[in-house]
Amino acid sequence: MPQTGYIPPFSVSAEILRLVGDISELVGRLDVSVNQSRLPQLRKENRIKTIQSSLAIENNSMSLEQVTAIVEGKHVLGPPNEITEVKNAIDAYNLMLELNPYKAKDLLRAHGLMMAGLVNECGRFRNGGVGVTDGVHVVHIAPPAMRVPQLIAELIEWVKHTDTHPLVSSCVFHYEFEFIHPFADGNGRMGRMWQTLLLMQWRPLFAWLPVETIVKENQQEYYRVISLCDSKGESTAFIEFMLRCLYDALTEMEKSNQKSNQKSNQKILNLIIANPAISMREMQEETGLSESGVKKVIRQLREAGLLVREGGAKGGHWKVTK
Repeated sequence: MPQTGYIPPFSVSAEILRLVGDISELVGRLDVSVNQSRLPQLRKENRIKTIQSSLAIENNSMSLEQVTAIVEGKHVLGPPNEITEVKNAIDAYNLMLELNPYKAKDLLRAHGLMMAGLVNECGRFRNGGVGVTDGVHVVHIAPPAMRVPQLIAELIEWVKHTDTHPLVSSCVFHYEFEFIHPFADGNGRMGRMWQTLLLMQWRPLFAWLPVETIVKENQQEYYRVISLCDSKGESTAFIEFMLRCLYDALTEMEKSNQKSNQKSNQKILNLIIANPAISMREMQEETGLSESGVKKVIRQLREAGLLVREGGAKGGHWKVTK
């Protein structure tokens, strides 16, 4: 493994090991159970949640309904800079599938889109010093600007080549990114976006996981943990925090998916009750499911003992047993 001489300080606690195992199990279940027919709509809904929540953490007041309207190209009333933030975030997230998380030039490209028209130094690293405040006190002084390109290069090399589990290494990257604070503005939203991009390399599912909604709900804890890690000089507490957020976001996604599957199952049953001789094609047209989606529901219903087929494939009919 190539060595950069840079190893971010952190330790793998028992809590981290437990969360990595639980998250991996959840991801495995979701990979199998996600309703494929709902993927386009699910991706759109979750992308909107991601954008709204990530910007809300940065004090953008646009509601979920307003962000949805902007995504759909509708006119929205609101502070011009906040509307610009939303439009920029949409452009940046739309680019995600083209971005390489291991290239600094792609990081700069994404920042250029995210902060266009909002700061003068968009699309390039800051050229001055910067401090982070809690509204009253300075809680963090970032490294000097002249060190930023090298620090980011070393961080990218580390996350690219480390043997650390992607769930953990992406959290380490997120924290170290915020510590370096490479941009004049937009560091928070870029750090969260880049962690998602890194996780996508492990499992595509993370491309549309709205973990930012959980971070927003725990915003004060997010900043408290970052400050705690700054004082300790290592990122273990932040890793634990972000893994808990990922677990909670995946749990919510699983619950939503289960509700969607239950609705599809009930709809198929209702169609069969109304017309026992209904064809696969007719069920597709009525439910909007793909052929494989309908077959999957039929298989689940038969395995649950709720449905049987009487007669042959041709001329036969379905029978609801319970």
